[in-house]
Amino acid sequence: MKVELLREGTGRDEVAAYYDAKTEAILRRYGPGPRVHYHTGLVDDTPPPGLPAAALRTLIHEAQELLLGELALAVGMPGRNCEVLDVGCGLGGGALYWAAVHRARVTAITIAPAHIAWVNRFSSAAGVADRVTPLLCDALEVPGRERFDLVVAVESSCYLPRREWFRKVYSLLRPGGMVVLADCFLGRPELAGPFDRYWHTHIGTVEEYFRSGAAEGLELELHQDISGRAVNFWTLTLDLLSRERELSPRSSPGGMGRTESQREHLRLQQAFLDGGLHYGMMVLRRPH
Repeated sequence: MKVELLREGTGRDEVAAYYDAKTEAILRRYGPGPRVHYHTGLVDDTPPPGLPAAALRTLIHEAQELLLGELALAVGMPGRNCEVLDVGCGLGGGALYWAAVHRARVTAITIAPAHIAWVNRFSSAAGVADRVTPLLCDALEVPGRERFDLVVAVESSCYLPRREWFRKVYSLLRPGGMVVLADCFLGRPELAGPFDRYWHTHIGTVEEYFRSGAAEGLELELHQDISGRAVNFWTLTLDLLSRERELSPRSSPGGMGRTESQREHLRLQQAFLDGGLHYGMMVLRRPH
């Protein structure tokens, strides 16, 4: 993913280093795989308190897979051998989902060099290595034209200059092809700076996405605010962070203060509740 600055701050190399450095932590928290996700999930019922770490990890994984299932429904359940581009694939969880569940052929791109080997390892373990091609590649430099039926961006569009990226997406999609994304959107402008600094992003508003997509010839098919279904996901992650802290030998005995990660997760949850941020999915189509 090429990151051209929308505001002063994060650059491409910084984002790549950020995700490379988080690899082991992602594996510990969301592993062991092979479908390892690092994104928001959907939780429709309030999770009970006091769950052990293993149960929390199971619920988190199920919630993340539920989000992908909702994206699949939103685009009409892609068919066998559909050509999919997974933008910002992380450790390959989403790419493996599209390949295993929908029998798609997936090109999975990332700018984090350490993740390529993990995607290869996990796709082999899942038996879909023939359907998943990982690529160390900038999202604005994916080669080819009119080669994909579906472009998927789960919490990666927030790193990208929207006009340039939508222009690239238009060129990569076959006529009638779709781009589906799930991401955080800005509700109140004062939250942009703190959000971007912590998550290393360039968050935008829903209206900015609408304008940028339309300007590049993409037609809006669907926009759905699913913040209410995402709120309890952050309850799960907060509980898991607390369990991890309890089990960590570096935790101070009787320490009551929250870690930075816990504080930011709590702020995110509160922002979804009060409208400061929105979590949504969006589908845009390249016309025939």
